[in-house]
Amino acid sequence: MAKKGLIMCVCQGTCPSFKKMEIFEVLSRVRKEKLFDFVSLHPQLCAEDGDQYLRLLLANKEIEKLYVAACDPLMQQKMFRDSFDAVGFDKSKHEAIDIRNMTTDEAVSAIKERAGKKS
Repeated sequence: MAKKGLIMCVCQGTCPSFKKMEIFEVLSRVRKEKLFDFVSLHPQLCAEDGDQYLRLLLANKEIEKLYVAACDPLMQQKMFRDSFDAVGFDKSKHEAIDIRNMTTDEAVSAIKERAGKKS
């Protein structure tokens, strides 16, 4: 069965653009809505261990759609390209959601809207 997942990346939790939101509250709320088959948190997907995490996760060929709530969508495409290519993950299955400088409610709304459920 095809899986749909969300990874939230928060720039080590130290970037000022994530200070207005409660990170775990965002994950908890979208998890409770059952918008995704899985949700996870990574402190820095653009780091080497982030590449390893993506490769391990995406080696599961059942993942049909991967939402990444984090930084600029164009930057995400550039940063994750090698990991996607390494495991043959179709880039069109990646949905980037920019949640920088949002409150908890704004981030939840942005994720829900992108995942197809209006707030």
